[in-house]
Amino acid sequence: MNSKEYAHILVRISISLIFLWFGINQLINPENFMGYLPNFILISEYARTAIIANGIFDLIFGSLLLAGLFTKIVALILALHLFTITLSLGYNDIAIRDFGLTLVTISIYLGGEDKWSLDYKRKHT
Repeated sequence: MNSKEYAHILVRISISLIFLWFGINQLINPENFMGYLPNFILISEYARTAIIANGIFDLIFGSLLLAGLFTKIVALILALHLFTITLSLGYNDIAIRDFGLTLVTISIYLGGEDKWSLDYKRKHT
């Protein structure tokens, strides 16, 4: 395995861990994420539920990406999810960071499976 193949694996695992970190933290301390909600959700009675639902989403899809299961579709869904978050934040330092993470996630979609993914193992065993 050459170093280019490791780069793809490292990117997939790294972005997965970011989604998992956010998912866990949204479930443990949803109040810390209220400031990131769009105003129409923030003023509703469903603000906390929205954060918890997003945390569950991040945990499920982050885990799938970490395992490399349904890699392309999961990466595409996560990229679209991150892009909508980026748009809702407006223009600020957090939105710029999230835009970068969106592009990283799109690169996983474009690259697809890698040798450490379950998708690859299923095809080659």
